[in-house]
Amino acid sequence: MRCRVGKADLFASLVVFLVALPLCVGIAIASGVPAELGLLTGLVGGLVAGALPGSSLQVSGPAAGLTVLVYEAVQRYGVEALGVLVLGAGLVQLGLGLLRLGRWFRAVSAAVVQGMLAGIGLVLVAAQVYALGDAAAPASGLGKIAGLVSLPGRVDPVALSVGAATMGVLLLWPRWRRGARVVPAPLVAVVLAALVTGVFDLDVRRVEVRGLVDAVRVPEGADFGRLMEVGVIGTVVAFALIASAESLFSAAAVDRLHTGARTDYDRELIAQGTGNAVCGVLGGLPMTAVIVRSAANVQAGARTKASRVLHGVWLLVFTVVVPGALGVIPVAALAGLLVHAGCKLVPVREVRVWWRGHRGEVAVLGVTAVAIVVGNLFEGVLVGLALAVAKTAWDISHVHVETEDRGDAGLVVRVLGHATFLRLPKLLDALEALPRDREVRLELGGLRHIDHACAAALEGWATGRGQEAAVSGRLASGSAAA
Repeated sequence: MRCRVGKADLFASLVVFLVALPLCVGIAIASGVPAELGLLTGLVGGLVAGALPGSSLQVSGPAAGLTVLVYEAVQRYGVEALGVLVLGAGLVQLGLGLLRLGRWFRAVSAAVVQGMLAGIGLVLVAAQVYALGDAAAPASGLGKIAGLVSLPGRVDPVALSVGAATMGVLLLWPRWRRGARVVPAPLVAVVLAALVTGVFDLDVRRVEVRGLVDAVRVPEGADFGRLMEVGVIGTVVAFALIASAESLFSAAAVDRLHTGARTDYDRELIAQGTGNAVCGVLGGLPMTAVIVRSAANVQAGARTKASRVLHGVWLLVFTVVVPGALGVIPVAALAGLLVHAGCKLVPVREVRVWWRGHRGEVAVLGVTAVAIVVGNLFEGVLVGLALAVAKTAWDISHVHVETEDRGDAGLVVRVLGHATFLRLPKLLDALEALPRDREVRLELGGLRHIDHACAAALEGWATGRGQEAAVSGRLASGSAAA
């Protein structure tokens, strides 16, 4: 039995390695750092985070979801500051895990999460379309999208053809299910692109290689001094929160793919924080748990965490034995790989489902995505969270006014539901529409919540009617019930 489990994990580790290799390189280049740093983060995700308890089957490494934020940080602070940013984020994650706050990430609105992924996907696709044609991309997300209008005249048709062919392979290869189980589509697409450009000696930009050891940069004392800058602190917090959210959402998705042990969210957060701290010390990219690699791990038959640790071993062997192999990979092929990944981040299926019965969620998703494209990732998520909270407050603040005519005894008005300031205009409109020549008894016992603004407004309304209104003594009890 042990031998069989070992073989399953060994095969799964090779599959995950083949999926992770091109993605690690492509994400690093899209983030504006040397390709070797992507491999460095991938092997730390396997050897360090993979060996720690938490989620036994999900695989960690550099993720497309952080590409936009990392690129912005590198452009603003320089690649030499990346290590201290990632180290700081890892320490924040460790603190969150030790304080047992991991489970609270499950309380984030699904619409905000999907909007975050959609915004990241749109900016990632917009940036990589330029790389498809070996053209330079504008710095801002909005600039990338606006610049697409003038892009056709600046692209290299040869590079564009290589990138387009890569995306074609990514779409078609999975249809051959037997072959896709053995060799992942990303590897097939990148290898074919490298072979074609090499055999025909096509003049396209290729990945620049300088060796893993040369790419490592341990943070120095001056780098830690930058942690006093407000912008740097904001970036560290953004790294930590978004990486944590993506990892724990991925864990929830992976748990649905298998019947084994469930994820311990706090331990997984500690594992992710430890991995990011190590990545930071080595000057690498931030890492998260990645659903694409994790799903490949489960589908390949992995039984234990040995498969994800071994995938890190294979990445290490590759970077030590054949690092020069990266130099034959066309950048346009990696761009095609990331355009495909970015498109998959846009939750088209969820939007279709929510549009039928939860259009408010679609609005939150859309606003979050647009805010990320127009501004940046951190600001966009904050806007989405604020809108989600406001939407929830609006949804639960339903108030209903019932009027009963008792003839000579006057009118009995019952207010039911949740009376908050959000529904105050509706409540006052209903009360002010009552005839002033009738005695009114206002009953508030049906309220499950009444806030101070509504309580003060109701007292003011009753006082304004003078002797014409007899307010029942339930105002205090209604407030107390809240």
